[in-house]
Amino acid sequence: MPKIRVIVVDDSALMRSLLKEVIDTAPDMECVAVASDPIVAREKIRELNPDVITLDVEMPRMDGLDFLSRLMRLKPTPVLMISSLTEHGSEAAMRALELGAVDIIAKPKLDIVQGIQNYAEEIREKIRMAAKARVRALSTEPIPVSYTADAVLPKAVRPLMKSEKLIIVGASTGGTEALKDFLLPMPPDAPAILIAQHMPEMFTKSFANRLNSLCRITVKEAEQGERILPGHAYIAPGHSHLLLGVSGANYVCELSQAQPVNRHRPSVDVLFRSAANIAGRNAVGVILTGMGKDGAAGMLEMRQAGAYNFAQDEASCVVFGMPKEAIALGGANEVVALKDMAQKVLVWLAANGGRALRI
Repeated sequence: MPKIRVIVVDDSALMRSLLKEVIDTAPDMECVAVASDPIVAREKIRELNPDVITLDVEMPRMDGLDFLSRLMRLKPTPVLMISSLTEHGSEAAMRALELGAVDIIAKPKLDIVQGIQNYAEEIREKIRMAAKARVRALSTEPIPVSYTADAVLPKAVRPLMKSEKLIIVGASTGGTEALKDFLLPMPPDAPAILIAQHMPEMFTKSFANRLNSLCRITVKEAEQGERILPGHAYIAPGHSHLLLGVSGANYVCELSQAQPVNRHRPSVDVLFRSAANIAGRNAVGVILTGMGKDGAAGMLEMRQAGAYNFAQDEASCVVFGMPKEAIALGGANEVVALKDMAQKVLVWLAANGGRALRI
């Protein structure tokens, strides 16, 4: 099997050296070139046609985001962004994902050498995942008005949705844009939504803030013990598992820093299992694009507890890993294209909001 061919683009000679070493020590990949800025990288990409590019955000001569935007319009290629763990770095990383980057590699703030060595295997996994990702040319077309309009679900049927209903969502690679597409059509009175998205610490707050600025519902990073309300979406912080809990007659968010599950914290399985145990048939599960199997077992438990579940279809996934595993295990009731997911979920809730679902 041919090796995954990677080009590393970073203005730091140390980072170029460290990433090249991480890549070249894996038997299934090789660093075919390094570049100190996008101008140099442009020629190497044309010459070598790599499978994956790692790209720093802040570089001389051309900003990494500008270069990414041009690349995804002219020659769509799987890109992993290297971003610092700062507020500015996380905002830039969110923009990079919007422009078509597959995922983020977090650059350590202090001991870079030890930090990169500690996350060497995670970096390799992200490269392997990126090589399999389905990337598309960056579109400049605006979102159709009908896509974000109230026409997604007629107002007349919305009162059938009860406050005890919950939408429970899991996503990973490609999930930031998929979640945006899923949340944009949600009406202000939509049932509460809990989300586990695989994302490094420091990035989830910027991600939540970005979605909140775009959506009609309130989107925020989940906090320990806060009451879960309709018209709100709660995103698991990058440092903790998010679980559904109860306090009196109310649903609440519970955060846990227990060990990673399926190598992830937050883990989709942890969220889905808590929904199975607490909400049962009052929950609707949604599993979106992502690599691996996190969420598959938990989604099956949700279905067995009476929940109704939707999985994103292969054609619309960046990586058809997590939905594929959930479908194969029997956790999904329906397989749906991303563009139809919000409508399918809302219409199902409107039709079943006033009665318990019988399995």
